[in-house]
Parts: sequence; structure tokens; C-alpha cells
Amino acid sequence: MSTRPIAVVGPTGTGKSDLALAVAERLGGQIVNADAMQQYRGMDIGTAKLRPEERRGIPHHQLDVLDVTETATVARYQRAAAADVEAVAAAGDVPIIVGGSMLYIQSLLDDWAFPATDPAVRARWEQRLAEIGPAALHAELARVDPEAATGIRPTDGRRIVRALEVVELTGRPFAASKPAVGTPRWDTVIVGLDWPTELLDERLARRTDAMFAAGLVEEVRGLLERGLREGRTAARALGYAQVIEALDVGGGAEAVAQARERTFIGTRRYVRRQRSWFRRDHRIHWLDGRTGATVEAVLRCWRHVS
Repeated sequence: MSTRPIAVVGPTGTGKSDLALAVAERLGGQIVNADAMQQYRGMDIGTAKLRPEERRGIPHHQLDVLDVTETATVARYQRAAAADVEAVAAAGDVPIIVGGSMLYIQSLLDDWAFPATDPAVRARWEQRLAEIGPAALHAELARVDPEAATGIRPTDGRRIVRALEVVELTGRPFAASKPAVGTPRWDTVIVGLDWPTELLDERLARRTDAMFAAGLVEEVRGLLERGLREGRTAARALGYAQVIEALDVGGGAEAVAQARERTFIGTRRYVRRQRSWFRRDHRIHWLDGRTGATVEAVLRCWRHVS
């Protein structure tokens, strides 16, 4: 690929979208989204999705490609996003991959080869999950694959089931299916954006307040009419899950206030996980959101990668 892509990654709330837009304007680029929940049509406020009029005429890919009743998967994203990256480059533009969904980014840039799946095996583990719950199933995973259990939260039933399925089908630990971290696919330069924890927490608090003020509760009401509650991944998104809980108890002011606080706490916890994940990747060129997140800084990284 003659046109080297740029990936702008890092925790939620650090300003990745604005930086990516500025870079795209400078270079003649197109954006490829790497935020799992921004794939969903109608999930706009709670995902901080740029409105069409905010996109400065720059094409965006992998936004609004799923209904809320559909399940977002890393494998689907990888196939579709890779095709977008290559099409953008073939057109002579710079692909700019932007987002904070860790597995999505790794699958795309490390060309993850996904292990086989078997619907019957998956269904059996899903039935087991329904019977005993995620914590108990996580304990079962810990017995057969301690390393996988360490990396998967005891509440993440979907990933627990997937790990057990892979272990059963391959006879190998779940981690054996993960990609090796080497030269990024397409020689992509990876730029990370972050802020000091205290300042980022303040940004997250303002961001959460702004989402609720902008109508997140009403957005969720409308999406529930379109089947949000049946969505295996969409209904669990930060902000959306908390608002659904508030609406289930009447949607009063106190319930909504509690949903807002739980959204902030959940987002802050998710940021810690993102930061831990991305900081392990030695390929990332880190920029400080306070002073160093400039187009020039990104371009210096981009030109020097070989």
C-alpha cells in the first residue's frame, strides 16, 4: 500500500475525533471508525458520534452500519474496515483509523486470524451461562485456561463463552489465537492521545453531563422502540444500559441522576482498562492532550515510520 494509514487511538474522551478530522483536512484523508458502538444507527449522543454537519465534508466509514438489534463482532468489523482502508488508499487518500475499542484496533492492525466457531458448541456454553451465570462460568474458564480468565472480566459473559468455545474447539489456550504484535498492517503509524488522569476525569464528567443534557434519555426511549433491549451488544453500551435501568424504574429525576453518575463511573473505569491495554503496545507514539496533540506532531510520527 503506497499510502500509509494513520491510527489515532487512546482512552475515551481524549479528543481523538477532533485530532483525526484536523489531520484528515491537512492530508486529504478519510476516517475509518474503530469505536464499536458508533457502528449503530441511532446511537449518537451516548457514543459522542460526530453529527454529519460536524464531519467537515470528510467521508467517514464504519459509522451507522448496524441496527441496534444486530450483534457487533470483531470479525465483521475487521473484514469491513480492512476493505475500507484499502479502498481509501487505492483512491489516493490517507486512511485515518480512529477509536478506542481495543480488540477492534488490534484485530485490524495485526490482521487477526480468528479461530473457528461452532454454533452447537457456542449454544451449549451459552446455555451453561444462562444456567449458572457469568461469575460461575468464569470460574470454570479459570480452571481450564487461567490466563484467559485473568484477561476477561467475570461479568463479561459473551467473552467467557467465546474463550471456552475456542478452548474446546482448538484444544489450545484462548490466548494462542491472539495475533502477534509486530509491524502494523499496511505499515500504519499508531498515535495515542491521552491526558493526565485528574484532567481526563474532569473531561469525562463534563462529557457525561453534556450527553444527558443533549437528550440521551430520549434517544434511548426511541431506540427501545426499535428493539434496543433485544440487542446483545448495543443494549450493554455505556450510558445506554444505565438509562435503560432508569427507565425500567419509571425514569424519574432521581433515577436519571443515578444513571448519569453510574455512566460516569463506568466510563472512568473503562478508560482505566483502555489505558492499560494501549500502554502495553510499544508501537504507539503518545501525545499529550494538553499541549502535544497537534497535526504537526502526528505528521512527524507519520513521516518517520518505515
